[in-house]
Amino acid sequence: MKENWENLKKLTKPLLLWYDAHARTLPWRETVTPYRTWVSEIMLQQTRVTAVIPYFERFMEELPTVEALAQVSEERLLKLWEGLGYYSRARNLQKAAKIIVEQYGAELPKSSAELTKLPGIGAYTAAAIASINFSEPVAAVDGNLLRVSARVSGCGADITDARVRRLFQEKLDAAIDRTRPGAYNQAMMDLGATVCLPNGAPLCDRCPARSFCEAYRQGVTEVLPVRGEKKKRCVEERTVFLIKRGSALAVRTRPDTGLLAALTEFPNVEGSLDESGAAITLARWGLTAKNIVPVGTAKHIFTHIEWQMKGYFASVEGEQTEFRWVTREELDALAFPTAFKKYKEEARKLF
Repeated sequence: MKENWENLKKLTKPLLLWYDAHARTLPWRETVTPYRTWVSEIMLQQTRVTAVIPYFERFMEELPTVEALAQVSEERLLKLWEGLGYYSRARNLQKAAKIIVEQYGAELPKSSAELTKLPGIGAYTAAAIASINFSEPVAAVDGNLLRVSARVSGCGADITDARVRRLFQEKLDAAIDRTRPGAYNQAMMDLGATVCLPNGAPLCDRCPARSFCEAYRQGVTEVLPVRGEKKKRCVEERTVFLIKRGSALAVRTRPDTGLLAALTEFPNVEGSLDESGAAITLARWGLTAKNIVPVGTAKHIFTHIEWQMKGYFASVEGEQTEFRWVTREELDALAFPTAFKKYKEEARKLF
């Protein structure tokens, strides 16, 4: 299939007319500032819009400015982020906020090139901020823009290939509306999210590109865009412990690097242990179990890893200085990865 790149330029005018009539109502669009755009775009990475909205509103209520973000404690920041996952995003937000306050007078840089120098801001996020807030005519190329562009142009190249993504960046930069670049990017995002859908059949009867879309014309809307095969997800079994000593529960901090770096978790080990194995593990930690009770199973899927977990409650005696022993109030104040959501709910019942 030979692509027709002129279709991207042909789309620009009807796209903006469509957007003016059908734009989604979103909280970060009601009051537009560089800070609000930045926070929303970071939250939206690998997270659905409907899930982000309450987090964004709560975040803005407590941290309405870049100065507030720079100054908040990491523990409170992670608690505000709890449930969104990919916690490095929150940490990078704060790292960048501190740089913005110290080096840029608390104002975000106005160019996409300068924005990409900040922690956690890649080409897409920089383009979104710069186009929406500073009218820089640079396309914010994400999954939505790639999908729409591949279908409209009829491009059958693998969009996961970095060279292909650079080609789309070039073609979309040439097609972007120079007077309303922010509206163009948001229109393409909305079109991809609500009409040119990623899963299932696109709603072509509602699309402003229908009359000239190559994928629609050739009947390949469900073939495009082309993506390379995903790597198989590695499955790991883990056993999670809810350990209570007196009126306190054991938690610990994960290593500073790697998966879920530096986040709070319940003690856990690799493998699916039976009750005998659980008792042996507790003994290795210097703890004597008075009783061990199963608390169910859970599954959590990361990008490339799947955890299959089983949990035990244990009432124990003994000393274990590697753990932090917390009260119910302290437990509620801590941010836990979503992977441990079920076990946190079970832990709250133990007090």
